[in-house]
Amino acid sequence: MTKENDMSHPTSPAISDWLKKRHGLFIDGTSKPARSGAEMSVIAPGHGSVIAQVADADAQDVADAIASARRAFRASEWADMSVRARARLVNRLADAMEAHMEELYQLETLNNGRPLRETRAQLSRVPDLFRYNAALAIARRDSVIPVEGQYHAFTNRGPVGVVANIAPFNHPLLIASRNLAPTFASGCTTVVKPSELTPLTTLRLAEIFTEAGLPYGVFNVVTGVGAAAGKALSEHPGINKLVLTGGTEAGRSAGAAAARNFVRQTLELGGKTPVIVFDDYSVDQAVNYAAFGAFVGAGQTCVCAARHIVHRRVYDEFVDKLARKAEGLVVGDPFDPRTQMGPVVSQRQRERILDYVHIGVSEGARLAAGGVVPAELADSSGFYVRPTVLADVRPDMRVAREEVFGPFTVVLPFDTEDEAIAIANSSEYGLAAAVRTNDVARAHRVAKALEAGIVWVNDHHRVDAASPWGGVKLSGIGREFGQEAFDGYFDTKAVMVNTSNAPFDWFDTTQTNARLN
Repeated sequence: MTKENDMSHPTSPAISDWLKKRHGLFIDGTSKPARSGAEMSVIAPGHGSVIAQVADADAQDVADAIASARRAFRASEWADMSVRARARLVNRLADAMEAHMEELYQLETLNNGRPLRETRAQLSRVPDLFRYNAALAIARRDSVIPVEGQYHAFTNRGPVGVVANIAPFNHPLLIASRNLAPTFASGCTTVVKPSELTPLTTLRLAEIFTEAGLPYGVFNVVTGVGAAAGKALSEHPGINKLVLTGGTEAGRSAGAAAARNFVRQTLELGGKTPVIVFDDYSVDQAVNYAAFGAFVGAGQTCVCAARHIVHRRVYDEFVDKLARKAEGLVVGDPFDPRTQMGPVVSQRQRERILDYVHIGVSEGARLAAGGVVPAELADSSGFYVRPTVLADVRPDMRVAREEVFGPFTVVLPFDTEDEAIAIANSSEYGLAAAVRTNDVARAHRVAKALEAGIVWVNDHHRVDAASPWGGVKLSGIGREFGQEAFDGYFDTKAVMVNTSNAPFDWFDTTQTNARLN
């Protein structure tokens, strides 16, 4: 049940006025209603109220956005812009974003429910994604390739074209931006489909970037549900690259649709992050990292510290201290500075988390902490749930294998290093993993053995614009961030120039040593 049009939230007057507008699709540099006139309500997870109305796109709207991006890609204003001029523009976008950061902080906290402190800490680093990619654009060098014979061989790279960017609800602006930055720096154009739950900061960013000088049509936004707008975007033959962050099944469907048009893909999908805690590491520090890894963002992250695999010698102490840590966290209004964990994004998500509590207990796990709606918030219309710890879990239990996507972690004991690695690698996912140990040799040995695209040693959630991000197994394909991501926005053309004036006639049989290839 949601309250209609309750605008009682602690945001600035400018944001309140912006929210009262009806927000269309952002196509060709301007806001447009959906062709059908359909709209969706956007709900604030903190109090369950409608805070905005946005357009609900269908396949024709998506086609309009792709056509806009295609025109912009070929228009001389964008296509003929020099590399250095484009890098300067991308740096201006970073500056414009920074200048509007306070309103983006508030808008994102209102729309996805993360505590304002978390939102500030995360979004404050996003402008540097654009600066990093602008620097990569300037520093880019194509290859000259030594080949046999009198030839000058080199590569020439050009932007792939139109990028379909499907972003999730958990980190709306960060995840959209980590793909927008290389898109613009490479010379591509884009259509972004944000989550229907959290579209507001993406719409506002499109306005900010257009005001900062980004040519019309380079950045388009279609709002709508994944089954309609997302499907239409993924399967459209007018896109050249698909980047998607979401659940594994969403990635499987979108990836299959895009593959029919031989579209290149970067998919960051589900996870069930294992954290191996060895007995030589401080239990108190391990617990602090566990709470951070499992409960930041209300656990709604693909790298949530979902499985703590703890040496039996410190297992009981770890469980006891983590349970007490979880029970002590302040859950509440994301705008309240005392809040340490906000709501999950929707009532559906909260029900999923509580269902997994029952599944785990029915399988024989012990509920050590949480697993309930906070008593003090039982009458709230917000989507709150206590941070949850299940102990005495076995690797074959559903709660140890399936992604929950909430403030929910399980604890399993181990006796030997090999056993810990085997438990960690028994998952069908492989996005991230972590190790807690003071033994340097062990840290390197275990990190190498873990089947994951990202491994943290004595840390969690850390990311840098220069460090590649992505998974293995059912956690996706491709990499975001870093040189690896930037290079994925280009097609490579090989050019070979014959520098010899020697006569050539393959069918003249008097010629000797003629090359076929």
